[in-house]
Amino acid sequence: MRQLPELLARMLPAPRKGGFRMEGYWIWCGSVIMGEDGKYHMFASRWPKSQPMHPGWLLESEIVRAVSDTPEGPYTFQEVVLGKRGPAYWDGRMTHNPRIVKSGDSYILYYTGTTHPFADVRPGETVAQDDPRVITARANKRVGIAVSKSVYGPWERKDAPLLAARPGKFDSFLTSNPSPCQMEDGSTHLIYKARAYKEPPYEGMLHGPMSLGAARFGGSLDCCLERWEKPLFSDARYEIEDPFVFRENGCFYMIAKDMRGNLCGEQYGGLWAWSEDGWNWSFAKGEKAYSRTVLFDDGRTETLGNADRPFLLFDADGEATHLFLAVSNGTNSFLDATDTWNLVIPLKGKDGRRNETDRKSDHSDRY
Repeated sequence: MRQLPELLARMLPAPRKGGFRMEGYWIWCGSVIMGEDGKYHMFASRWPKSQPMHPGWLLESEIVRAVSDTPEGPYTFQEVVLGKRGPAYWDGRMTHNPRIVKSGDSYILYYTGTTHPFADVRPGETVAQDDPRVITARANKRVGIAVSKSVYGPWERKDAPLLAARPGKFDSFLTSNPSPCQMEDGSTHLIYKARAYKEPPYEGMLHGPMSLGAARFGGSLDCCLERWEKPLFSDARYEIEDPFVFRENGCFYMIAKDMRGNLCGEQYGGLWAWSEDGWNWSFAKGEKAYSRTVLFDDGRTETLGNADRPFLLFDADGEATHLFLAVSNGTNSFLDATDTWNLVIPLKGKDGRRNETDRKSDHSDRY
């Protein structure tokens, strides 16, 4: 097995007052980049707490931008980046799962969008999982991109998704959770989450369990060079989501959420996987990338309900300096959560010293 990059042993206490929260909103999916102004810009998902955390996000999530002078934060809300734009658009009803990268002189925002033909959620109305809008919105989830010359926008949204669903394939039901990795030749290797239609329904649902797919795009992203015909991991004993992919020393590495805990040893903890070519992947069984049990800078340790959507920030030397996680304060995943936020965990340098927060970070070529 490949020697895995160090991560868990490099984690420092998480700042209680760091990361990103918003009063009255569920916060999820943080992705951070240093902007042209030298500040750290987090692209995250939010939706109002007037709706349940789940499935409220499927109808009400929007992508926002927050800013901080340091990677740790706290991040301050600035604007809605991608909001609703009408049911006729593939992403017209909801946007989620942002991942921000810099490519040349442009910023590319990868995300998940969806639509449905029904009425908007009314004030005071609470949605449930069997709501036709929720069922339709889940089935219409697709991966797409928006492009801008500045982190401040304006953002050019595309009229078609980057990754459509494919009838008869493992991704026939939905595509979501994009994780791009920029290659030396200018192409982009994209890992994504997928589900397949199931007839008859699987455990009462129209779709099967989560799987991961891969596709390779040309430098302009207008051309899909190759799309893998099978899921990356086909063993039904395992179910993973929220991949974050990066390259180090010519090898692909992935950290992701272990839904069942039978890979990393902790349910909803972080697993490791690696690949020489980006298509054929191996699990590092028994190796934990991160844990839901977090040490904070006030000396207290807490086990959080979730530690999802992992994101690594790299400095200009290619060293990971901070791990970001979407977390909840519940004990049963997000089902009993009353608050969610984006948590940041600083990482010690590989030499054992603390990374300086004022070191210039530019992770655009790392993933």
